[in-house]
Amino acid sequence: MTDMTLDLGPQTRVVARLAGAVTDEQLSAPTPCPEMAVRNLLGHLLGLSVAFRDAGRKDLGATTDTSPEAVEPDIGPGWREELPKVLDELSEVWRDPEAWTGMTRAGGIDLPGAVAAAVAVDELVIHAWDLARATGQEYAPDPAALQASHDFLLASVDDPSRGSIFGPVVPVPAGAPLLDRAVGLSGRDPGWGRDR
Repeated sequence: MTDMTLDLGPQTRVVARLAGAVTDEQLSAPTPCPEMAVRNLLGHLLGLSVAFRDAGRKDLGATTDTSPEAVEPDIGPGWREELPKVLDELSEVWRDPEAWTGMTRAGGIDLPGAVAAAVAVDELVIHAWDLARATGQEYAPDPAALQASHDFLLASVDDPSRGSIFGPVVPVPAGAPLLDRAVGLSGRDPGWGRDR
């Protein structure tokens, strides 16, 4: 994905809405992410939003150098105010064409700005699905973000380093909705939690 016209705002607003509807009782519920409860998934969303915000700014340091596996994500007491704020900042940063150019870093990996944007969009689309399924919410991702996520995941199918990032592809019928196909490409079962 090298399209600098993609606005992350519609998808960050979807994530913020889903997160805002999470109850305190749901924070310990399981998610499609193995060994991650809702509270850890929310912590991951917060951390990745900060990291990709700073990657877009080319503000490299601790937030962009730390591997996601280095710490167990969790939320603090102010997460309900902090997450929507950081999501807004993330979408605003990537409206600047400069964010998409040159090199940056995220998760301790150097990568082109456009690739960092693609990773950020994919994370927002797939983890919003995780959150919606874990908390029994309806989920309609931003169509442009969903298409970008699907294309990014499809391009990674034959990447030998894929196993360190995604689980094995879950086969999904060719005529399945685009969201189900993207979820399957991410290594998740699109049927997870459908009866919640």
